[in-house]
Amino acid sequence: MIEALLVSAIHAYEGRPADGPRPDPVPVLRERVEVRAGLGLVGDRYFAHPAHRRAAVTVFAAESLDPLATDLGLPGVPDAALARRNIVLRGARVDDLVGREFSLDSGEGPVRFRGHRPAQPCRWMDVVIGPGAWKALRGRGGVRCEPVDDGWLRLGPATLQVLGPSP
Repeated sequence: MIEALLVSAIHAYEGRPADGPRPDPVPVLRERVEVRAGLGLVGDRYFAHPAHRRAAVTVFAAESLDPLATDLGLPGVPDAALARRNIVLRGARVDDLVGREFSLDSGEGPVRFRGHRPAQPCRWMDVVIGPGAWKALRGRGGVRCEPVDDGWLRLGPATLQVLGPSP
């Protein structure tokens, strides 16, 4: 299940955490996103940046946030958008996708990705989620990916298929 899709033209978690996140000029959550092979998500800050080619898209497991409410004494499960990951899945072992090629199909055809490296959480998590979130999310921050196909993803039911090791 694709629980959230986030496309942000700016990097909101930059600078001093005491100053708070930079506000997004437009809403970042999307119902549907366009994926471009080797480039990323259309409209995202990492789209077509050569330095981020192998890390243009981040995929995250919503389940990583579930225990934080209890563990950190929060009033509820944090909003998945706070993690600032592009694709938030529920029901998938996302952190196992490092070094794997996989596809996601949300009904408009499969889109392949290569999972390259873990997407480590940053200290901003302690500011936007709550003290201790950065440490609690270590090893559960998702995976940085390179899109292999052009296509579209949308919120809702989706099929994740692991295709094998990343070439």
